[in-house]
Amino acid sequence: MSETRKIAAILVSDVVGYSRLAGADEDRILARLRALRSDLIDPTIAVHHGRVVKRTGDGALVEFRSVVDAVRCAIEVQNGMVERNAGLPPDRRIDFRIGIHLGDVVEERDGDLMGDGVNIAARLEGICEPGSICLSEQAYWQVKARLDLAINDRGAVQLKNIADPVRVYSLQVGVPAQAKPAAAAEAAVPERPSPQLALPDKPSIAVLAFQNMSGDPDQEYFADGITEDVITDLSKVSGLLVIARNSSFAYKGKAVDVRQVARELGVRSVLEGSIRRAGNRVRITAQLIDAETGGHLWADRFDRELSDVFAVQDEVTRRIVDALMIELSPSEAAMLGAVKTTSKAHDFFLLGREALWGTIRNRGVFERSTDLFAQAIAQDSNYGEPYAGLAMAEVLNWQFHWTDGWSESLEKAERHVDLALQKSPQVAFVHYVASVFYLWNKDLDRSAAEADAALNLNPNYAQAHNSRGIVNIYGGQPLAAIPHIEQAIRLDPALRQLYIHFLGSAYLVAGKFEAASALFRERIRLAPNTDLSRAFLAVALGHLGEAEEAGRVWRELMEINPKYSFAEHVGRLPFRDQADVDHLSEGLSKVGLPS
Repeated sequence: MSETRKIAAILVSDVVGYSRLAGADEDRILARLRALRSDLIDPTIAVHHGRVVKRTGDGALVEFRSVVDAVRCAIEVQNGMVERNAGLPPDRRIDFRIGIHLGDVVEERDGDLMGDGVNIAARLEGICEPGSICLSEQAYWQVKARLDLAINDRGAVQLKNIADPVRVYSLQVGVPAQAKPAAAAEAAVPERPSPQLALPDKPSIAVLAFQNMSGDPDQEYFADGITEDVITDLSKVSGLLVIARNSSFAYKGKAVDVRQVARELGVRSVLEGSIRRAGNRVRITAQLIDAETGGHLWADRFDRELSDVFAVQDEVTRRIVDALMIELSPSEAAMLGAVKTTSKAHDFFLLGREALWGTIRNRGVFERSTDLFAQAIAQDSNYGEPYAGLAMAEVLNWQFHWTDGWSESLEKAERHVDLALQKSPQVAFVHYVASVFYLWNKDLDRSAAEADAALNLNPNYAQAHNSRGIVNIYGGQPLAAIPHIEQAIRLDPALRQLYIHFLGSAYLVAGKFEAASALFRERIRLAPNTDLSRAFLAVALGHLGEAEEAGRVWRELMEINPKYSFAEHVGRLPFRDQADVDHLSEGLSKVGLPS
């Protein structure tokens, strides 16, 4: 059979006044729609078990297994848009109309849907008020007893090209039903869900921080380090999407529902486990969980000598790959089997990495981490990763001036980078650090090459994607940076507040000022004390001629950092073309701000 008839809950959405918005600035509206789909719409559809049948440029046709799911999805999207539109002038708001109907549809062989069920939903969307949801009578009766909603009965409406009148109910999003008691009215406003991401079209996994079962808090670094090594090994597999450490470790120490974690991170499976270290023995337990069913795909326990810990990591990785039915390429298999170093050298490296990548960064952390990296090298002088750790520490010292000799830090970093690349050319972390070093050394071509090398070894390396994007921004190809930075956000959503600054920078350098300003506003919302994003927001507003708003943003910036200097800030950035720097300064000059 080429088609199937069925009853389905159909949701149709559309942007109000899309032609007007696109006519004013098509690049901006497309950038905002792309961000909304990635951060709000697609994740919300996924968590409510919807299927996007097709998109229509500014709208979508979505099938749900129940009307309750469809309405809950619509409410969350519309409430999310209320928050995102807050503070924006009317000509920059994006408002959706949503129509929902339960009816008979025809499913084509390719999955497309047709018939009255689709047509009625589309016509309901067309008569909606901006930001509203319209339900047919059939849909309304499915949800009236299940959801506490404020409903306006609009009576029977003759819809275009629909033979019989349809009784229409309009849902006032976020407004409690008047007939309900106060307690129920409070429950009527849906709690904003945690950020959720759409599932990729390939196997995907998040590795939660392994629990330290050693009874010694000082062994926490070891459990975290082994977890990160497992993440790194899995990340080498091109057929697997792996969430970065920053994002999976955000759940550390919390009582979590694995299925909720998977929904928030947009993965199909989750690995959790524990580590017990006692003397020269280590016990690792791990279990791979199917996020949809909550069932175990694989579980095992490993009791080994500490010297065999690398073999255990490799075995865990291979067992996960087998459980997910992923076929490794010969080069991927070889990388997973590579022997790294001695257990003592690795131990010192883990301690140094834990210190340098912690939330506190100062001179004390710099001195502690470099001492630990040096001890790792003393244990194994052919171990490249601690040399890369030293290089990164020196780059950070050059940026933050922790020591009196900070001006010599890039020279020291270069020596460490060279040694790291000589000793561990097969390690993505080494190439990532090299990319960062060459970026600040203003060798953009070499920085790009090193970022590419890191991604060839580890296609899931979020920070390397971001680094590659940054090189494109400063190298004069800002639009080419966007896919890389968006992929960094997908792989590492916990660092979205950082990556979104660079995404805004890409649009800013490209001259897409509306899109840039929207992204910088979002960064300020996520990181309220940022001075850099405020400076660049003022630049974008200056180019848009919004002098009053640019001045307000600049005053906020100076309250946060009274010593801020735009010339000093931009002067440190490794732009290849002075014209790009001049164009940024021009945005401030246009509205009388110091450039």
